[in-house]
Amino acid sequence: MRYFTEYDMYLFGQGTHYDIYRKLGAHPAEENGQKGFVFDVWAPHAAGVNVIGEWNNWDETRDVMQRLEPTDIGIYELFVPDAKEGQLYKFLIHTKTGEKLYKADPFAVMSEVRPGTASRLAVRDQYHWTDDKWMKNRAKEDRPYYERPMTIYEVHPGSWKRHPGRDDDGFYSYREFAESLTEYVKDMGYTHVELMGISEHPFDGSWGYQVTGYYAPTSRYGGPDDFAYLIDYLHKHNIGVILDWVPAHFPKDAHGLADFDGQPLYEYADPRKGEHPDWGTKIFDYSRNEVRNFLIGSALMWIENYHVDGLRVDAVASMLYLDYGKKAGQWVPNQYGGNENLEAIEFFKHLNTLIQGRNHGVVTIAEESTAWPKVTGNVTEDGLNFSYKWNMGWMHDFLDYMKLDPYFRKDNHNKMTFAMSYNEYEKYILVLSHDEVVHLKCSMINKMPGVGVDKFKNLIAGYAFMMGHPGKKLLFMGQDFAQYQEWSEARELDWYLLENPNHQAVKDFLKDMLHIYTKYPAMYEQDINWNGFEWINANDSYRSIFSFVRKSKDGKNNLLFVVNFTPVAYPEYRVGVAENRKHKLVINSESEKYLGSQKKYKKTFTPKKQECDGRQYSIEYPLAAYGVAVFVY
Repeated sequence: MRYFTEYDMYLFGQGTHYDIYRKLGAHPAEENGQKGFVFDVWAPHAAGVNVIGEWNNWDETRDVMQRLEPTDIGIYELFVPDAKEGQLYKFLIHTKTGEKLYKADPFAVMSEVRPGTASRLAVRDQYHWTDDKWMKNRAKEDRPYYERPMTIYEVHPGSWKRHPGRDDDGFYSYREFAESLTEYVKDMGYTHVELMGISEHPFDGSWGYQVTGYYAPTSRYGGPDDFAYLIDYLHKHNIGVILDWVPAHFPKDAHGLADFDGQPLYEYADPRKGEHPDWGTKIFDYSRNEVRNFLIGSALMWIENYHVDGLRVDAVASMLYLDYGKKAGQWVPNQYGGNENLEAIEFFKHLNTLIQGRNHGVVTIAEESTAWPKVTGNVTEDGLNFSYKWNMGWMHDFLDYMKLDPYFRKDNHNKMTFAMSYNEYEKYILVLSHDEVVHLKCSMINKMPGVGVDKFKNLIAGYAFMMGHPGKKLLFMGQDFAQYQEWSEARELDWYLLENPNHQAVKDFLKDMLHIYTKYPAMYEQDINWNGFEWINANDSYRSIFSFVRKSKDGKNNLLFVVNFTPVAYPEYRVGVAENRKHKLVINSESEKYLGSQKKYKKTFTPKKQECDGRQYSIEYPLAAYGVAVFVY
């Protein structure tokens, strides 16, 4: 009996076999009343392939796979009646030069726990999902995705929390993590989580960005059903799930994709195109239909099989530019002599159009660090069709400003206003990700100037500005309670810091800002144009004060932000208002709750007809040192 049909071969060769993960790899099957597994692997350059595993005691002479017709496609197949769920296996590739390569299954459902490198027989579709309500609501949502709220908690499961005193790593299982994470995220008010390091990877220190298992959730925390439980549980509590996904490169580990069948297969054959000299990794060959199909199939598998709501695509710039991280002579120009990777561009257009066409409500997010045009533009206008782009420019300007001594901020005022000059060009997410708190870059709190409580007040002011600025939001775990240490994948977050009132105050402030964000549509429904934002005073550089308004579509419950980035207080601070309406103070950083000194304070302000900031009407308010005030009107 043949499982991988000629039609499967045709689609795979065209790069359009979107359910390829249901055909390649290892799957339960039955022949002549015998149950077992059928194995299929793509290895066109191989002289022969065996499947070896626990059922045959890793015997390299048994279980010889058959090369299917037409043989030039290079699919090998074998039904093994002795193979059982839970057993380990590998493909033994015999190369044309007589070498033996022991390769993990590129389409494996599950892998052996590292440092083991074998694949493990598992069944992908066994989990009974209970998130029907979430999935139906996602599919029928009629608001454009960019008009919906999105505040993302970026989290690395292995270092969020750990069990102390255990002989193993102390990792929370996917199921334990689901319940603990959900409780925290719901309380804080985030709308989404972004999970790092889920695709199987051999080295903890890569944080999951050097992937060997593009179809397998890492076995560090459990099996496929356990991972499905995590997504299901988050959905049942109305939390969206975004997955880090890495189609840019892969490691050279012997059991992985590199030189899979004795020659470059998944990577470009020319090392000037097929290797990242800085990263020591291989670059996927986006010109090859089967390779594009491998990646697209992986993306669809996470979305359609595991119900993931979005993919954050890592290192997009490295894919778009042929000379990324390379010196003269280390790269090959495209057919027109340019440095654009035309094949990667077409890959992105295909990927994003397909995902969004098949799965309404799912988003794709580009981590793209350059000025490449139309990253979130429509393909009909030669855009890449991503839903969002990380705003790396805003992030760098924001951090450069926040690290300055307040005395020097007046000379760098434009760093905080510049992002609005290009805000309409893309659909942005403002990010303070894991990359900003590692490799001696300091944690967020230790980037702040000053000593003692001033550092915390600086951080509160910075977070207020970020939350008010147009764009969706992403914050990495630990930074919402001002963790001192840089992040490390080798230990859990310093949760004990929440016993200190300074750290608790930062957490409380951000929690309240997150709930304000989701409560008022003005905070998110008009992120991408000037209809939703207005500067009250963008030029108060001498005092380093910023004031601006976030507007709703219906004109109700607009929000006025005032943020002071110096230690100078203004007891009679006056700010112009956009409309002559009562302004209710909903966030006051001088509240005792947030390290301030005020137990009771005025909460309603009626504008007076007194010109300020070019406005007819204004309100007067005691603005504290590093003060933040958010009014709704």
